[in-house]
Amino acid sequence: MVTEIVQILRECGAVEYGDFVLASGERSTYYLDIKKVITHPHALQRIAALIAKRYDFDVVAGVAVGGVPLAVAVSLESRKPFAIIRSQEKEHGKAGKIIGDVERKRVLLVEDVTTSGGSVLRGTNALREAGAHVDTVVVVVDREAGAGENLARQGIKLEPLARASDILGVPGENSNR
Repeated sequence: MVTEIVQILRECGAVEYGDFVLASGERSTYYLDIKKVITHPHALQRIAALIAKRYDFDVVAGVAVGGVPLAVAVSLESRKPFAIIRSQEKEHGKAGKIIGDVERKRVLLVEDVTTSGGSVLRGTNALREAGAHVDTVVVVVDREAGAGENLARQGIKLEPLARASDILGVPGENSNR
């Protein structure tokens, strides 16, 4: 599976080199543009099929923005409902941070890329507050910069489809290369 993910990422030109500031605030000499990949229908469908076949869940959820297309695609592949976790709680209309029914459901959280795991931690906390059972996060690529350890402290298993070192070809590569 790792080989297939790396091939998909390379086909779509997901790896860029330069000087980047990541969502975590850290600087990096490379950027993994998974959002670029998931805008390609064929690539998105291949990734979603791998996730849908491998994991057991009642609802798949994604954190806005990168996790949402993944959640929708996995939902379509698995024929199971999806939920969206807003980046900010809505205070008008039907207020709340979660769109979709997650209460008392086994929820699989999907994300495009993790560095420290901050966005998926906020996502799992929001899901748990809404009554969901969530213990696994599937990420297309883990940058190997602490997300797995940070999630483990909250009882959450990080399941990367690929790691930065798989893509860059350097064992132990991280965001501060």
